Amino acid sequence: MTRHAVVRCAWDPDAAVWYVSESAVPGLATEAESLDGLRRKLPGIIQDLLEDLQDGDLDVDLIAYAHDRARVGAA
Repeated sequence: MTRHAVVRCAWDPDAAVWYVSESAVPGLATEAESLDGLRRKLPGIIQDLLEDLQDGDLDVDLIAYAHDRARVGAA
């Protein structure tokens, strides 16, 4: 049986890292310098956190949020 979890990530401009801001996986908290780096870390951490559950797959939807500002018009 395949299960499903949503992991929301956000950019922290002060720390210059992507971090897990919200997750359906209890206890999931990590950060990385890039979104790809965070994606690579998640499977191992999730596996460790959920090792007591039944065997099977967990589909993970990663939703990322970042905010930027662009100046337009006359300076």
